[in-house]
Amino acid sequence: MPKQLFHHLNKFISVSEDEFYNMLPYFEQVCLKKKEILVSAGSLCTHHHFVLEGCLHLYFITDKGVERTVQFAIENWWMTDNLAFHNQTITDFSIQAVEPTKLLSISYEKQEQLLQEFPQLEKYLRSIYQISYGASLVKMRYLLDFSKEEMYFHFTEQFPEFAQRVPQYLIASFLGLTPEYVSEIRAKKRS
Repeated sequence: MPKQLFHHLNKFISVSEDEFYNMLPYFEQVCLKKKEILVSAGSLCTHHHFVLEGCLHLYFITDKGVERTVQFAIENWWMTDNLAFHNQTITDFSIQAVEPTKLLSISYEKQEQLLQEFPQLEKYLRSIYQISYGASLVKMRYLLDFSKEEMYFHFTEQFPEFAQRVPQYLIASFLGLTPEYVSEIRAKKRS
């Protein structure tokens, strides 16, 4: 049994083990290799993904061919293009494994069925979406209020689990910096 999801649910709502066992058939377990693509831009966004182990990043490619990371997800985090998933439309984003990753994935249709059978999950998902939206606002503040150097150091100090696990080029992409600039900042700090 994927205990991580059971414990995560119970941080926000009350779910018994019996209820949880009845919820599990709605999900499929997915295993990804490092750098394997889970979702490609231009495809229909059909699933919501809960990370059991590993790390994902959601990104897009700019008109100039530059990869821009929008979001990361590590253990106990959900990831999808929320708007495309909600509307069941084509996504402009791709999702890729940063490291070997195990997920529980649920389709839009199965999630709707699950919510019908277990309405208490509405509160859980609302909490998850609120946290996700709040994190997006914090990122916008970083981008608008901090210098590039402050943004990098604030991010690595506030989220050391990412600084240790995620390659620097992806952190640079997430913060809107170049990998070369991140190298300069790090070198300056060491000297």
